[in-house]
Amino acid sequence: MTDLGVVFLPQSPPERLRDIVLAADEAGLEELWLWEDCFLEGGIATAAAALAWTERVRVGVGLLPVPLRNVALTAMEVATLERLFPGRFRVGVGHGVQDWMGQVGARVESPLTLLREYLTALRALLAGDRVTTEGRYVRLSEVALDWPPQAPVPLLAGATGPKSMRLCGAAADGVVLTGGTTPQGVRDALALVAEGREEAGRVGAYPVVVYLHAATGPDADARLERERERWGYSTMADRAVSGDAEAVAAGARRWAEAGADTIVLQPTPDDPDPEGFVRFVARDVRPLLA
Repeated sequence: MTDLGVVFLPQSPPERLRDIVLAADEAGLEELWLWEDCFLEGGIATAAAALAWTERVRVGVGLLPVPLRNVALTAMEVATLERLFPGRFRVGVGHGVQDWMGQVGARVESPLTLLREYLTALRALLAGDRVTTEGRYVRLSEVALDWPPQAPVPLLAGATGPKSMRLCGAAADGVVLTGGTTPQGVRDALALVAEGREEAGRVGAYPVVVYLHAATGPDADARLERERERWGYSTMADRAVSGDAEAVAAGARRWAEAGADTIVLQPTPDDPDPEGFVRFVARDVRPLLA
């Protein structure tokens, strides 16, 4: 069965987070996802707060930009959150928006090489290994976590482009696909992921998380049109769902059929009632999607 979540957009001020995550937990939402977009809100800080305020909802961060974070620090933070809130934290990493990485002096010549080295080292650290590596970008000398996770932490990755998608299959435990990915885009991405997994000899479960633009209410179409303009899409057809619960569930089902294990509905930044949107997804859409 496909899990259902909602994005807390970082365009909302941090002080709005508490009310929204409490609404998610109370309504029975399965997952709430957070972004670490420059220069808005930190993904680990918001995840820690969201987990501490709630009892049930799983909290995901997708994606942490790897040029911005030393891999040992990321391992420490992920391990800490997993031990504090077992089984409730999901994390994904990615290249980061290259213009933003350039603004902070973190842009690298080969994002693909960095992500490959980072995923390899991060997985080993989270497994409790003592890691020494001298890569092009990732360099560690006898580094091991004193408090590694007590259970395996699936490490997700997200990217665009064929080479990066193959890398997600070869080096990550699952993939996060960006908002605006069409159902056919999901199929195409997963074909590339499968190539990477086969080349690396990887088998077993491979979770697929997809962000999906969504809106409900009388002005839903107008708000999605503003999203189309903001993201530069030629059309919102096959990129969004809108309408009442039945329409949203029917639309989301197409992404599930394309291969999504988790569909994370991405509201518009100008949604007039973010808490209401969370309740709508959990109480009205979820039963219909099942």
